[in-house]
Amino acid sequence: MENEIEVVDAKDHSRYEAHDADGTLMGFVDYRLHEGVIIFLHAETLPDFRGRGVAGTIAVKSLEDARDAGLKVRPACPFYQSFLEEHTEYADLVKEPQS
Repeated sequence: MENEIEVVDAKDHSRYEAHDADGTLMGFVDYRLHEGVIIFLHAETLPDFRGRGVAGTIAVKSLEDARDAGLKVRPACPFYQSFLEEHTEYADLVKEPQS
């Protein structure tokens, strides 16, 4: 299937990765786990795969995994900040920064 996107948690690299049906890396988001919080640091879609919903697919998978694991989310990456503003169904996951 041409538009198939598989997202996996590459825990050894502390990132979620999206691969196409051939196993080619399409994009990723780096994260860090710290005391019950997952901090999304940097999201990137590789140039050949932009405009195909790769980053959004990664975001949904990573946020669903965070919810399932009982983690709070800190979006340090501009993409995740925007995504969470637009997708309010994940608002309960967001950990407010300490003042």
